Amino acid sequence: MSRPIVIVPSCTKLIDGHAFDAVGRKYSSAVAEVAECQPLLAPLGPSMADMGALLEIADGILLSGSLSNVHPSLYGLDEPPLNENALDPARDDLTLPLIREALKRKLPTFAICRGFQELNVALGGTLDQAVHTIEGRHDHRERSDVPLDDRFGPAHPVHLTGTLKDWVGKDEIIVNSLHWQGIQRLAAPLTAEAFAKDGLVEAVRGPSDHPFMLGVQWHPEWQAKSNTVSIELFRRFGDAARNIATGSTS
Repeated sequence: MSRPIVIVPSCTKLIDGHAFDAVGRKYSSAVAEVAECQPLLAPLGPSMADMGALLEIADGILLSGSLSNVHPSLYGLDEPPLNENALDPARDDLTLPLIREALKRKLPTFAICRGFQELNVALGGTLDQAVHTIEGRHDHRERSDVPLDDRFGPAHPVHLTGTLKDWVGKDEIIVNSLHWQGIQRLAAPLTAEAFAKDGLVEAVRGPSDHPFMLGVQWHPEWQAKSNTVSIELFRRFGDAARNIATGSTS
């Protein structure tokens, strides 16, 4: 039996002045090895103008993290981007309408870090560009002066509620933290189900009748095969995609 196909939208990566479509290997590996689905990387730009063709073959969508940020004009923020070089308008053009269609079609969707922020923006929410400058918020940025394993290592606890708490079986977990932006106003279709100690929303879930729509601010794809929470989330995502692929409603 063929594995379910999970669409993973690319990011723009410039190499020697040439634009490449790129996705971090850790995301496709988590989809393949933990969710047990077949990742299919979707390129950006005019070649992806036919959204219907992409959705026709998709059993699920994974929205990865990225070094880029959602453009603030897309969530009505009346201020310029903090870093003009940390934008990826081609990715915005693909992912935001893709998310809206995934909600409409009840297509399993797992959104991580930038993807988490895209999920909120696509459905009508807003972001803070620099969480660490907001009164009462902590600094959620990564440390750049430590090895990669430490940058993606445990950073702070989050309190779980609702369905996410039931899935994980714990009130609190420790997550990594590598982001500047964060949710300011939550999109109406979403429910917040994890919170940092400063009150920042760390996970959201889609409508209760959606088979799987989860966004997390942390990086569960990092060493996903050895993290019990990551395994639980990716396996549930994979099961939801399998149900779509087989036409099951269970």
